[in-house]
Amino acid sequence: MVKLVPRHFLLVAGLMGALGVAAAAAASHGDSRNLGALSTMFLAHAPVLLVLGLVGRGRLIAGAGLVLGAGTIVFGADLALREYVGQGLFSGAAPLGGGLMLLGWLSIAVAGLVGQRKA
Repeated sequence: MVKLVPRHFLLVAGLMGALGVAAAAAASHGDSRNLGALSTMFLAHAPVLLVLGLVGRGRLIAGAGLVLGAGTIVFGADLALREYVGQGLFSGAAPLGGGLMLLGWLSIAVAGLVGQRKA
């Protein structure tokens, strides 16, 4: 199962990158904080998932990528629904997504520390 994760990271990174560019284009035609934030989040996290998919190794990095990707998707979905539907994904979706993104980044940092100790 872990061997499939890098391909999933590439898929999610590509979709996030494309949606981030689309959100940026849509935001430039109006004054949308939601689409601007969505674009920023997706375009900031898509390259990380791309790198993890290409060179990331180990369960900790795989878990970090999964948490980071899930958090970004939840956060982005909440912003998109607020923009286009007028209500969020569910109550507390944005803080949950943001918390997962933070946890994902901290897990990447921990993986760096663990990797240095083993060397």
